[in-house]
Amino acid sequence: MRTTLTIDPDVAAELQRLQRVRRLSLKALINDALRRGLQDIGRPGHKHKPFRTRSMDLGRCLIDNIDNIAEVLAFAEGEDYR
Repeated sequence: MRTTLTIDPDVAAELQRLQRVRRLSLKALINDALRRGLQDIGRPGHKHKPFRTRSMDLGRCLIDNIDNIAEVLAFAEGEDYR
């Protein structure tokens, strides 16, 4: 089959690099890449186990209002802010 492809510049650069390394024709290299890609696409996707984090009870909040950043920092640094 004969067809025309428009190849993105980054893909073309990688093809040229592989052509030099493997000493293959562009036709052979593209056919090999397409075969591998089509095999990969045809495989069922690998299902990953969902990541879960365990919850922990941190106890009650030691500061009445955490909206006051200065108060939170003073408490965390151990200053006597009251």
